[in-house]
Amino acid sequence: MARLVGINHVALEVGDLDQALDWYGRFFDFELRGRAGGRMAFIDIGDQFIALASGRTQPPDGPRHFGLVVDDMEAVRRTMLEAGVGVQPSGSLDFHDPWGNHVQVVDYRDIQFTKAPRVLRGMRLDGIEKYESAQQELRGKGLAD
Repeated sequence: MARLVGINHVALEVGDLDQALDWYGRFFDFELRGRAGGRMAFIDIGDQFIALASGRTQPPDGPRHFGLVVDDMEAVRRTMLEAGVGVQPSGSLDFHDPWGNHVQVVDYRDIQFTKAPRVLRGMRLDGIEKYESAQQELRGKGLAD
């Protein structure tokens, strides 16, 4: 039986790709990896990516969501609050984009998910360190010194 190793990408359905890239670009610093015509766009996140696919037709997400990892969750929160996006002023950072995708933003330093040092260097994040709580969780699984 094959063992799960990770997630290569997540695909989000949106309306218009250019509008979606503009909207997400207001809150996140990212590079566009490429496009497949007017149908898909690929946002680079180091050794992974997010695919945006045009043509969302389903209703907004309820509890179904995915977690997007950032280097500074509170900077995202401040920018979203300033832009009038309905997010909590503290605690969990969840939002629905204009197309109904439910996204939860988490801080890299708070979670077990770990990028390889060379990937962090390539992303210009080589100085970022895990908080002690995340390090303890990793040690508890035998995944850190």
